[in-house]
Amino acid sequence: MLLTMDIMVSSMRDIHSHVSYGIDDGAKTKEEAIELLKREEEKKVTDIILTPHYIKNSKYQANEEVREKIRKELQSHTNINLYLGNEVYICEDILSLLEKKEISTLNHSKYLLVELPMTSKLRNLEDIMYQLIRNGIIPIIAHPERYLYVQQDVSYLNKYLEMGVLFQSNYGSILGLYGKNAQKTVKTLLKRNYISFLGSDLHEITKSYDVTKLQKKLKRMVKNQERIDDLLKNNILKVIHNENIS
Repeated sequence: MLLTMDIMVSSMRDIHSHVSYGIDDGAKTKEEAIELLKREEEKKVTDIILTPHYIKNSKYQANEEVREKIRKELQSHTNINLYLGNEVYICEDILSLLEKKEISTLNHSKYLLVELPMTSKLRNLEDIMYQLIRNGIIPIIAHPERYLYVQQDVSYLNKYLEMGVLFQSNYGSILGLYGKNAQKTVKTLLKRNYISFLGSDLHEITKSYDVTKLQKKLKRMVKNQERIDDLLKNNILKVIHNENIS
């Protein structure tokens, strides 16, 4: 369909979602998850990586076996291609959790989606990132624009960008759903080309997003359709295929 401002929406892929039901704060039931997928299919989403929270020492600790069963069940109810993953809350023993198949990289690739503390900097974050990269894992930091210390100073991300860490921002931040500070910060990060991926971070039906408004606002912020395509689908496909992000 052709939208205003010369925006052509053909398809999208989603690198960050909480559609897997009953294992985190996302979809509560299989029926809710199926309805979420139906609505995403109507938005021309073709691929979704399922990234339920994994938070050590919490109730959000479904292992790979459990998550794969849910993925297979949901796949039987949708035409969207579903892939296994996690949004892992950062901790010192991430490598051990990967080895034990407690957590999963994105579609078993070299890319791992990680979440940081919202309000306070982690002292040993650089060490953890270094260990991951040294072991062939490329961290993708989820929604940096929502972290208070990034909102206060986006240059906090510079050393991680230089290390080879990648960043994923949320549709909701672009739409202003997390407040003006997150919206202002994501605009800055996009202008500086810090962001490699955009994702829904979809949790529930009542907090869905308007794809038309998203495209319009994104066009104003980025002003380059090729770059928008990379953010919404091309780079995500590279993750799915375990290819390098240029």
